[in-house]
Amino acid sequence: MIDEIKAYFPRYPSRQAVTLPALHVVNDHLRHVPMQAVVEIAELLDLHPAQVQDTLSFYGFFKQDAPHGETRAWVCRSISCALRGGEEVLEHLCRRAGIQPGETTKDGKLTIEFAECLGACDFAPCMLAGDEVHGDLTEEKADEFLRSCGVVE
Repeated sequence: MIDEIKAYFPRYPSRQAVTLPALHVVNDHLRHVPMQAVVEIAELLDLHPAQVQDTLSFYGFFKQDAPHGETRAWVCRSISCALRGGEEVLEHLCRRAGIQPGETTKDGKLTIEFAECLGACDFAPCMLAGDEVHGDLTEEKADEFLRSCGVVE
């Protein structure tokens, strides 16, 4: 991970500007950013750990306490998605997976979270899972998604 982070140095005007890419590198490898990584990133970038922590805590994307699931699903709850049943789909997914929004299944396969907007209003209600947008969600499509993750049969 250190080499991956150092590869960003020539692309940015300062070491501090590499903070966000460094957090992404760690998150990609560990599925969270533990406190020890914050300290190590700070040392590498010649910053105080509080500066790195400040950036990390600004973004809801990063988890610090425990890894997120192998698949991370963000269910949109913007006005467009809410009007078309997004909240109900989120509740259905969580109920079927046996977790609450923001939690990870016991087997570590899936984390379900809500997003304020995914920018895919044409496909409301929608969900971003990994790099794939799932649109026009229904409970049936949600169940199909859960089966594809191996969370339910």
